[in-house]
Formats: sequence, structure tokens, C-alpha cells
Amino acid sequence: MKLVCVALFWGGTFIAGRLVAKEIPHMIAAFIRFSVASILLLLLAWRLEGGLPKLTRQQMHATFSLGATGIFLYNLCFFAALERMPAGRTALFVALNPIVTALALAMLFGERLSKIRWLGILIAFAGAAVVITRGDLLGAVHDLSQSVGKGELFMLAAICGWAAYTIIGRHALKGLSPIAATTYASLWGLLLLGIGAALEIPRFEPAHMSLQIIAALVYLGAFGTVIGFVWYYEGVKSIGPARTAVFNNLVPVFGISLGALILGEPILTSMIIGGLLVIAGVTLTNKT
Repeated sequence: MKLVCVALFWGGTFIAGRLVAKEIPHMIAAFIRFSVASILLLLLAWRLEGGLPKLTRQQMHATFSLGATGIFLYNLCFFAALERMPAGRTALFVALNPIVTALALAMLFGERLSKIRWLGILIAFAGAAVVITRGDLLGAVHDLSQSVGKGELFMLAAICGWAAYTIIGRHALKGLSPIAATTYASLWGLLLLGIGAALEIPRFEPAHMSLQIIAALVYLGAFGTVIGFVWYYEGVKSIGPARTAVFNNLVPVFGISLGALILGEPILTSMIIGGLLVIAGVTLTNKT
């Protein structure tokens, strides 16, 4: 039940992000989100682990890289995409994260992929093509700009940032707990976002900080980041990483459903067909 709630929380981040992205500058939004998240993570690290450990030079470089890719780059592109795309459509793009990660591991680290995993990658990308082109694959061949705009490009960049975050976390971090690594990554990301947010202050209008926007930012920091993280790792400990990862397939389902219910976004046939193909491809790719 907690893992279902995690998928619900993460699906809800696209609705909250869509509301925020249209009202306040993106780096300021991301800075506020991770201010909330970092405070809660510091409290969590103190409560569960007695505080944060001192970092070695290698750990400092690794956690900075985590903050630069998974916090700074991902959130900058996440909000930029949500300003330009419906929440449900954006959520479907995120389902490609494990596919891009698997390809990057194969190309950069020589990790071998079985035939069934390659099949999963092909199916997932076919589903993504259906979603991106809104089912008009032939039209996209003649004029790609009709299907791939700035929003799609920002979301693809966000996916690449998250793939880098995942790979760095898997290969570069030694001797750090998930809570410590995530807290340090959030603090580095917060520092980078703070520099960007300072440059956006002239564009910030406090009148746009309504109760709805404040609630959305708190939701992104607390539920979408900290609670989701803690419950997800409880799932990893209880039922293992492979079974836990399957629940990620519910994120786009919740993202599309909440987008329709809360924001009144249309659910296109191409989103359903493409989404099912993506989820099937991700399931095959995650097979060991």
C-alpha cells in the first residue's frame, strides 16, 4: 500500500508542477521545493542515523554530481517542460527513465543486455513515439516540429539528467546510506538552484504565491520528495528492488488520471496505447 501511495505521490508531482510552472520562475520554484525537502531530509538523517557523516573527497564529488544532475538539471527541465506540456503527457515521458538508464549503462559501462531486454527497449521507444507524435507517426516523418517542441526536448533532457543521477548513485557512492546520499545531493542541488533563483528574482511576482501555489510547493517537497523516498526504500528493504521497481509503472497512470480529474486534461487514445507499450517495454527491460 505504501508503494501504491508512492506512485500516487509521484504522479501528483506533475499536477503540482504544472500549477507552479505557470506562475513562478522555474529555478525559484525548484529552490523552494528543495528547501522544504532538505529541511525534512536533515531532520530525518538526524532522527534515524544521528546526523550526516563526514564526506571523503570522492564522496563529495559524487554527491555534487548527484545534486547537479538529479536535482538541479532534472528540476530545471521538469518545470520547463510542465510549463509547455500537459501534466499527463509529461508523466508518460518519465516512464522512459529506466529505458534510457539501461541504454546508458550498456553504452558507457559495457553492461550486457539480454535479447528480451533489447525487445523491451524497442517496445518502450515505439510506445514513446506514439505518445510524442500523438499517434501520427507518418506526419512526424514529414514534419518533426509538429510533434517535438520545446516541452518534449526539455523532458528528454530531464530524463537524461535522471539517468545520470541513477548511474552515479549506483557506481560512485561507497559507504553512504541512501538517506545520507540523498540529503547531500539535495543540499548540493539546493546550492546550485539558489544561484539560479537569485538571477530570477527580478522576474518573480510575490502576488502569484497564492495558497494553492504554496500548497503545491510543499507537496512537491514533502510528499513528492521526502515521504516518497522513505516509503520507496522501505519497499526495497521489504520486497526487494525488482518487485519495488514494478510499482513505478503506476506513476504515469496516476499522472494521466490526476491530470484529467484535477486539471481537466484530455486523455488521448494515443496516450493510452503508447503508455501501455511503454509500460510493457519497461517491464521487459527490468527483467533479470
